[in-house]
Amino acid sequence: MILSVSRRCDIPRFRFDWFLECLDRGFVDVKNPFNAAQVRRVPLLPAGISSPADVFAFWTRDPGPILSYADELERRGFLFYVMVTVTGYPAVLEPKVPPAGAICGAMRELAGKIGARRVIWRYDPVFLSSVTGEGFHRANFAALARTLKGSVRRVIISLYDEYAGARRRIEALEKTGGLRVLPVTGAEGRLLPQVRELLGDMARIAGESGMEIQSCAEAEDLSALGIAPGACIDGELIGELWGIEAEGRDKNQRPHCRCAPSVDIGSYGTCAAGCVYCYARR
Repeated sequence: MILSVSRRCDIPRFRFDWFLECLDRGFVDVKNPFNAAQVRRVPLLPAGISSPADVFAFWTRDPGPILSYADELERRGFLFYVMVTVTGYPAVLEPKVPPAGAICGAMRELAGKIGARRVIWRYDPVFLSSVTGEGFHRANFAALARTLKGSVRRVIISLYDEYAGARRRIEALEKTGGLRVLPVTGAEGRLLPQVRELLGDMARIAGESGMEIQSCAEAEDLSALGIAPGACIDGELIGELWGIEAEGRDKNQRPHCRCAPSVDIGSYGTCAAGCVYCYARR
C-alpha cells in the first residue's frame, strides 16, 4: 500500500507533529471526504511488516520538517519520497508560501541525505495570468531549475485546472483589477500555440539542468514538446527504488491521472497557505 501524505493538505508543513504521533500509534484514521461518518483505519508500519504502508509519498511546499526527521524515518525502516511544489509566484497568488530560495535550499539538503531521485520538484500549476505571463514563466522556471540543478532528477508540471472555489477567488481578484487570467486553450479546446511554445521551452530548460520533465493529468499529449505523461504516485519509480510492485491506475483520481493506487490521509480545507488557485481550499 502507498500512503499519500497528502493531496488533501500540506501535512509535512502544517501537521507533521500529528503525522509523527500517528506513526508512533501505528495507524491513522481517515475520514471519507464525502461522508464524515465513514472512517477507514490505515496501518502505518514499516515495509516488511504485515499490512505495511509500503511507501510514503509526501506532497509539500516545505520539506524542512521531513528533512529534520529523515534520518529517524530511515532508521525506523520507512520508505518515502518527497514531492516539493516550488513555483515562486507573486504573493497575490500565494500569500503564505515560504520563499522559493529557502525551499530550494532545503531540497538540496534533503537530496544530499536521501538521494536526488527521491526529491521531485513540482512546478504546479503553470498559471498564466497578467502577473505570471509567458515571459515570467520562462525566466522564473529557468532560475529555479538552475538553483535545483543536481539536486532533483525530475520536474512535474501541470496547467491550471479550474475548480469552483478557485474560480470564485480569482473572479474576486479580477473585479478589483488585481489579476487577469490569460487563455490557455482555443475554441476547439486545444492548447494555444504560444502555450505550446512555452511548454516546449520549459522542457528544454529542464533538460539543460539535467532533469526529466513530466506532465500531470494533462488531456493533451505533450510528448512532441519533450514532456512525457507522468505520475506523481509513480509505481515505476517505486519499483525501481525498492522493488515494490505498485501497478494499476487510481480510479479515484482525475480522468487523465496516471497515478498508482494510494490512500490519501488528512482533511481538505486545513492548509493555511492560502493559494488562490488551490482545489483543496474550502
